[in-house]
Amino acid sequence: MPALLGPDTPFPPLDQALEDPPGLLAVGADLSVERLRDAYARGIFPWYLPGEPILWWSPDPRMVLFTDRFAPSHSLRKKLRQIERRASVEVRVDTAFDEVLLACAAPRSEERPATWITAPMQRAYRAWHELGEVHSVETWVDGKLAGGLYGVSLGRVFYGESMFARVSDASKIALAYLVRFLRRHGADVIDCQQDTRHLASLGGTVIARAEFERLIVKSVRLPPLPWRPGRLLPNGEIVDLDTPPAAASPAERA
Repeated sequence: MPALLGPDTPFPPLDQALEDPPGLLAVGADLSVERLRDAYARGIFPWYLPGEPILWWSPDPRMVLFTDRFAPSHSLRKKLRQIERRASVEVRVDTAFDEVLLACAAPRSEERPATWITAPMQRAYRAWHELGEVHSVETWVDGKLAGGLYGVSLGRVFYGESMFARVSDASKIALAYLVRFLRRHGADVIDCQQDTRHLASLGGTVIARAEFERLIVKSVRLPPLPWRPGRLLPNGEIVDLDTPPAAASPAERA
């Protein structure tokens, strides 16, 4: 059985996670920022559907995207080069967090009407965002939000939570610019949590849970990344929204 957590019960060691269902570690507790921060720093995340108790997971293996192995397709590379010359397309950081969160939480299809980003989860990550450790990366086209992603940033690790796109490739563009920002500031890894074909096609790889745990133990203790609201340039720099886009050197482009 998974561990039953009370308000002050610590998480058990990761190697106590179940094999069936794979990666389930604990049940209960709450979604306070303190509990969430402790969970992510250990390689644990919450995932549950409406009507279920809070379920805490640490899958083995774990999918990650090392920022130096990001592998956009030829068509995505072409699109990234094109948007650098188009003032109508911008990538921004933390200018529409609530809208990104709600878009990620929206049902994806009639076959998948339920969402794991429940109302309590939304409140929890919104509160964490207000404390500066949860961020959105947004693709804007002609002044409208076209897609993006959000995730948790602790030390030099970014934990990807969810993505959405209203325009083709908009979420992938946001991911490409996130990778550039992370590379610029020495962050090596994006936690993708689950093994998916989509992320594997972009360079994601699976590693053992023990290796992931060793990786984040040091990285989460490093100084935080310099997040702030603004425009994200092709070279990975965040500037004020009214700053003209700056050209990135070829070596900095994904």
